[in-house]
Parts: sequence; structure tokens; C-alpha cells
Amino acid sequence: VQLQASGGGLVQAGGSLTLSCAASGRTFAKYAMAWFRQAPGKERALVAAINRSGGSTYYADSVKGRFTISRENAKNTMSLQMNSLKPEDTAVYYCAAEDSVFTTPGNYDYWGQGTQVTVSS
Repeated sequence: VQLQASGGGLVQAGGSLTLSCAASGRTFAKYAMAWFRQAPGKERALVAAINRSGGSTYYADSVKGRFTISRENAKNTMSLQMNSLKPEDTAVYYCAAEDSVFTTPGNYDYWGQGTQVTVSS
């Protein structure tokens, strides 16, 4: 499956952004999906994940209550709605796909190219 992330940008603290991940190739519904982020000098870390049907989600503690992950299997897309953004949310955000939900990036075989999110204070 090929993944294309989009929607990043520059936003002030407290603002909102929505990231999108479009998938092509193999059947999207066969894959669990996830968003990771990587800030300069830091390791890539899981932000949120969603299972194949969309019925189960996982969030990192740092984004719970502020971010919402969702997917539309009929449209081969996944989204990350990010509210109440903080400067510490600044990072490159990547979408990823695998046959199950995993919390570590090494378990994911399929990656989008990344989209930059910058939150100014």
C-alpha cells in the first residue's frame, strides 16, 4: 500500500489542524493505521492508531483529549484532527500502515512521506 500524508502547516498555540493520509494500492481496509511524529533530535513516537474497522483507537497520553484519529475505508483515507495544539506538538508527522496495531515504528512496513506541523507560541 502507498501512503500520502498531507495537511501540515504553521499554526499558533491553541489552534487546530487536520492531517490526512490517502492510501492507494492494496485494500485499505486490510490495514490498521497509525500516526507517528518525530521532532528534531528525538525518536519517532506513536501519536495515535486505529484498527482496521475504525472501532478501536489508541492515543499517546500526551495527545489524549486533544487529537482524534478516524478513517473512512470507502474513501481509503485516514485523518488526525488536532485541537488545542501546543508548541511541543511541533514535529514531522508520518502515517503508517500494518496488518495490526503496533506501538513501535519498527513494526510498520508502510509509511507516508511525512508532513511538517509547526506550532508557534
